[in-house]
Amino acid sequence: MEKFSIIYERAVERKGGKKALHSLLPDEVKNKQLVAMPDRDYLAQMCKKIFQSGFIWRVVENKWDGFEQVFWGFEPYKLELASDEQIERMAQDKRIIRNFTKVKAVRENAYFVKETSDKYGGFGKFIAEWPTGEITLLWLYLKKHGCRLGGNTGPYFLRTMGKDTFLLTRDIVTYLIGQGLVERHPNSQRDLKLVQAIFNDWQQQSARSMADISKIVACSIGENYPPS
Repeated sequence: MEKFSIIYERAVERKGGKKALHSLLPDEVKNKQLVAMPDRDYLAQMCKKIFQSGFIWRVVENKWDGFEQVFWGFEPYKLELASDEQIERMAQDKRIIRNFTKVKAVRENAYFVKETSDKYGGFGKFIAEWPTGEITLLWLYLKKHGCRLGGNTGPYFLRTMGKDTFLLTRDIVTYLIGQGLVERHPNSQRDLKLVQAIFNDWQQQSARSMADISKIVACSIGENYPPS
């Protein structure tokens, strides 16, 4: 496995210098900020990522005011009590993207967020306290206990909220396969555990966040990327 310093220098070269590369790195969000975010913000971003999955992202963004209105400001304690008839009406509302399965997932995730919040003293507190060195286990937890949060949806949701996580983008997976570290896109618990160990090693080498490491690895991929 390549040392992270080699990956970093290749990314610097590809992006035209350290300043240019660093301008691409994600903003840092501290744990106290995650804790302070209201539950409705977490539910809203879950909803946004679910509707953006497999769809044109900007269409969801353009309709987002309508989503806020239709889903009652994403207050979990309201949405978890929505009746089947109300869910059906929401799914037919032209202010949002009309997809009954995804609309129903908003109610399911409202219940998930509220239940988790009640148990841990806030959904943000639950997210903030999850160790970064086991972040793929949080991905699996979201997939198991939430609704339609599997695949890249859960990780993208976490990144949007500011939780420190790497992402398994096409470039990241290309790198891992090219280096012979994985054989395919990591999906199983075994493969995710392996990738977690790789990122943990890079973090120990670099003292950087998982989000920074993820972006730097992605930026190191391109026409100058050496074949395995």
